[in-house]
Amino acid sequence: MTADRLAALARRGARAAERQRRRVAADAYGIGRKVAHADGGDEVDLDDATLAQKVMSELFRDGSLPKGALNVNAENGVVYLRGEVERPELIVEVVERARRIGGVVDVEDLLHLPARPRPGPDL
Repeated sequence: MTADRLAALARRGARAAERQRRRVAADAYGIGRKVAHADGGDEVDLDDATLAQKVMSELFRDGSLPKGALNVNAENGVVYLRGEVERPELIVEVVERARRIGGVVDVEDLLHLPARPRPGPDL
């Protein structure tokens, strides 16, 4: 009976050690995948429509920006921001936030204040 109990204790210990080994291996694998994919989404080349959608999604995530008053287009990685905003500092904020988005090569600011004419090409 003592031999059976010792054998059972050894089996339980071996199973517990195997579970612990698998847990540590899984945790290490998960940490490795997080490190490998950290900030890796910005490396992918996006087509223009997808880039414009990504910029709109990032810009309008908070409710402080006038979603209906802004138009976002992208062409060859350059994002064009058009529309009307209430304050000059909001123009600077929108442009800077758009520049920080992954995949954006440059930002063309065509935003204007309500009392000002819209910027455009000189004819």
